[in-house]
Amino acid sequence: MQALQADPKCGEAYFLLGVLTADHNNFAKAKELFDRAAVTGHDKAETHAQAARCLLALSRRDEAVGRVEQAISMSPDTAFVLDTIGVVLSRAGLHERAVSFYKAATDRAPDNAGYAYNLGAALQFMGDFDAAREAFDRAIENDPASAKARVARVSITKQTEAENDLSHLEAAWKNRNQADIDGTLQLAHAIAKTHEDLNHPQAAMDWLAQGKAMKLKAVPDRRNEDTACFEAAACLAKTLQVSDDAQMDGPVFITGMPRTGTTLVDRIVSSHPDITSAGELSEFSVCLKRDAATPGAHVLDATTLEAAASLPLDPVGQDYLNRVRHTLGIEGRFTDKMPLNIFFVPAILAALPGAQVICLRRNPADTVLSNYRQLFATAFSYYAYAYSLEWTADYVVQFNELIAAFEADLPPSRFTIVEYEELVADTEGQTRRMLDHCGLSFDPACLAFHESAAPVATASATQVRQPIYTSSMGRWKRYRPAMDPALDILSDAGLLEND
Repeated sequence: MQALQADPKCGEAYFLLGVLTADHNNFAKAKELFDRAAVTGHDKAETHAQAARCLLALSRRDEAVGRVEQAISMSPDTAFVLDTIGVVLSRAGLHERAVSFYKAATDRAPDNAGYAYNLGAALQFMGDFDAAREAFDRAIENDPASAKARVARVSITKQTEAENDLSHLEAAWKNRNQADIDGTLQLAHAIAKTHEDLNHPQAAMDWLAQGKAMKLKAVPDRRNEDTACFEAAACLAKTLQVSDDAQMDGPVFITGMPRTGTTLVDRIVSSHPDITSAGELSEFSVCLKRDAATPGAHVLDATTLEAAASLPLDPVGQDYLNRVRHTLGIEGRFTDKMPLNIFFVPAILAALPGAQVICLRRNPADTVLSNYRQLFATAFSYYAYAYSLEWTADYVVQFNELIAAFEADLPPSRFTIVEYEELVADTEGQTRRMLDHCGLSFDPACLAFHESAAPVATASATQVRQPIYTSSMGRWKRYRPAMDPALDILSDAGLLEND
């Protein structure tokens, strides 16, 4: 501020103010400051890249991609800018392009652990797990305290009695910064995953409970908000007029609880030559929130869902299509597999007459366990239920109630439920049924989904590059008695079979 008082055209001061403002999550103001920095002559590639990060945080992905393209056109050569460009491209779903920028950043700054980690994550999404491990190893070598690098490496590496990272992880746990709650949570997950690989299920659950308990104390309790969203979504299915005339020429939305087979189904359907996977998109919720003009920072809230009942939805659908096609350059039909789209299903079908929805449903106990075991993005509050085993069970109960309501109130020509267990038992039969639901002819490539080289930016990045396996079915039984509090909740809701 003193520098700007002395020289109101000091671009570097505007840039640094933008960085500080973004660090405090005021992304709209930060973007303004980066724009001012560019106007006053600060390095334009750097300012465009930082403005793009802010636009992503503001859910304006199409604008973010435009700004990062401006940065790329200026041929930046500093590691910081190259890494920032990679981050924007990754978060925009352009993972293959991101890899080259991350590689360039690590070439220029080989001792930077953060750049090496970002490269490893991008390589993991692309299915190059050996190269990803090398990048994570470099990150750990540069920063032995890097919890996220250790977690990432363990997540893609089968731990064995002969070769595992348990001693390193336990040492990192003892020496951790206890004020770093997210780092603590990441380490707990990594140690738990190691114990799972070593067939120590009770130890794994103990470590998860220990790490999650600390995080749970630090996050707001949003259970009432979640319940309100479930109720508003169910009400929307009764209120909106959804045509049962399946036009079958629009996007295919694949939804359900996380870790229930949504990535697998996306991989199967998008292996069809007439379908492209667009990944997990937040565009529909962003478009609806914008048109509804409801208060609050969250794109998913009960107020916005309620507003959708009286909102013209055709413009929302067209805006969604325009954003996706402009940002990702997709022609023709595509899949959108954002799990949280489950709340928007009635609005999606009303706004996009050509859209189809496939919803995954998995054994409730396995669903609870798979979500509880998952380390979701800690900045994403919608998945806060996973910090508690009991909260996760409550959430699964409400999810099952919601899709039962959808099944009753939405036309089966537009909305169908796929049971994960049936998909595993009869992959070809269920694949044919899903393709028929989407108006697609059968193609053998859909059964060879694991051979696809397309990027996978989800927690299932390793699993969907393998043929279908059955080992995850009934996994919850191995985790008793730790699972019993959740099983009681499922039983009371009538969702637990006598297994």
